[in-house]
Amino acid sequence: MATAVRICAVTAAVLLIASFALFGIDQAQEGSDGQIRAVSGDAVPPRSPGPIDQPSPDAPVERVRERVHTSARELIDDVNDVLVAPFAGIVTSRDPWPPRMVSGGLALLLFGLVGMLLANALPRPRHEVTDWREATS
Repeated sequence: MATAVRICAVTAAVLLIASFALFGIDQAQEGSDGQIRAVSGDAVPPRSPGPIDQPSPDAPVERVRERVHTSARELIDDVNDVLVAPFAGIVTSRDPWPPRMVSGGLALLLFGLVGMLLANALPRPRHEVTDWREATS
């Protein structure tokens, strides 16, 4: 049982970190594209149409995000949406970073750290240590 809880906690933590890293990469790319547009004066539209970077978005935003991202990226983001859903409304901001950081950090604490603490607190099967010189029956 402890092993299953440990695997779930590690998997949740890895997926939360991966989703946040991909979010950071997207934000950096959009910032770079915005600077290029500002310098060149081009009227190139932004890479992502709408607020697809919010944690646990509603259905219309989810459909837009599904069109923009690959299936693997969408799977990671869907798992992230489920894990951060209890914390999604804690911070509201026009900037996408504070809601993602707070909801992701709280989800990482709950599902990663508390999951590992729970796995370590569960009783383990006892392994009987025997000496090779003893006769066993």
